[in-house]
Amino acid sequence: MRLTILGGGGFRVPLVYGALLGDRGAGRVTQVVLHDLDAGRLSAVTRVLAEQAAGVPDAPEVRATTDLDEALRGADFVFSAIRVGGLQGRADDERVALAEGVLGQETVGAGGIAYGLRTVPVAVDIARRVARLAPDAWVINFTNPAGLVTEAMARHLGDRVIGICDSPVGLGRRIARVLGVADPREAWIDYVGLNHLGWVRGLRVRGRDELPRLLADTALLGSFEEGRLFGPDWLRSLGAVPNEYLHYYYFNREAVRAYQEAERTRGAFLRDQQARFYEEAGRPGTGALKAWEDTRAEREATYMAENRETAGAGEREADDLSGGYEKVALALMRGIARDERATLILNVRNGRTLPVLDTEAVIEVPCLVDASGAHPFSVDALPGHATGLVSAVKAVEREVLAAAESRSRRDAVKAFALHPLVDSVQVARRLVDGYTAVHPGLAYLR
Repeated sequence: MRLTILGGGGFRVPLVYGALLGDRGAGRVTQVVLHDLDAGRLSAVTRVLAEQAAGVPDAPEVRATTDLDEALRGADFVFSAIRVGGLQGRADDERVALAEGVLGQETVGAGGIAYGLRTVPVAVDIARRVARLAPDAWVINFTNPAGLVTEAMARHLGDRVIGICDSPVGLGRRIARVLGVADPREAWIDYVGLNHLGWVRGLRVRGRDELPRLLADTALLGSFEEGRLFGPDWLRSLGAVPNEYLHYYYFNREAVRAYQEAERTRGAFLRDQQARFYEEAGRPGTGALKAWEDTRAEREATYMAENRETAGAGEREADDLSGGYEKVALALMRGIARDERATLILNVRNGRTLPVLDTEAVIEVPCLVDASGAHPFSVDALPGHATGLVSAVKAVEREVLAAAESRSRRDAVKAFALHPLVDSVQVARRLVDGYTAVHPGLAYLR
């Protein structure tokens, strides 16, 4: 079975390959094709993978190419993890937004819209090529903003594109851990929303919802990241545990101030950090795998550092540094390729799951995965506060898709202006001016 990874020179590719090395079942991936526009990054990551595979019998063969069509032909699965504009683009997204006093995070607010406007045309081109060159392939999308990009690709690939994210997995794992659930797989996580905009409303073990016990116990609430990030009182007010990215909404003023006062934005930090890694990993005689592991440890430890500092949440716990999206990707591939049924939280088309949204809207929800794809479970309706936020953000995503299709500056301004975290139409206009000035990829906006 062949897996093609788009963004194959990306920093997190070794996580996916590491998961494949541990998969010894029948029908496993035997060939990995890495595609990237940057041959130097491809070379560095290929060196890391070679060191990972040393001594592993029957390790999946790795091939690298800068030719997209070549990478797609013959693929059974396509894992899309591209970054249009690179980390410099992310740093620019943050800088332009913060100059206007609004959030520039890569998936939330103005930064997420700018990133989406750059990425959607590229993602649509990829979807069309997959439909033409590998019509039987399944696309697993991790490209951010994951829900928006998955919805753009679904217009051409239907249910054969599925979005993944590690945030809900990590949140469910942390809640299960503090509640003393020995095996998180035994718990049913009642989670629903959009990508980076969802809530855990229940955690059932053997039919009993254990979340009320957590919400009633201040000590337990303060013992894991989201409890410290949002505070026990606010979680009890919500009656749910939000995805960590909702901190940008609930504590927006504090988050913006923290990012404005930081020495560097997150994008600038990652840009500089990864530049050092790729330079080191590309030097002959250097231990590429060790360089990658050291860089990754620093990256994970500093994740959402400004938010945790604002909330007084302290350092990340060691158990939270292990990631998880590669495990979701592997479980998803195994479920489809081998018909190994699994329950995973995924980004899929809504159908009739959330009546407040139309059938084509991509949502993030527990799904049953089998050989025919991912099928969302029925869920209870969202409470009013969540319904309003989900509906507003989905409307913004639709405006981003409209702007990418119409190539219209007016539609782009509308997308920015309607976002709950952008407080003025005039700010929206200046944001469009600022982003088109720094991003060649947005030159299409007329």
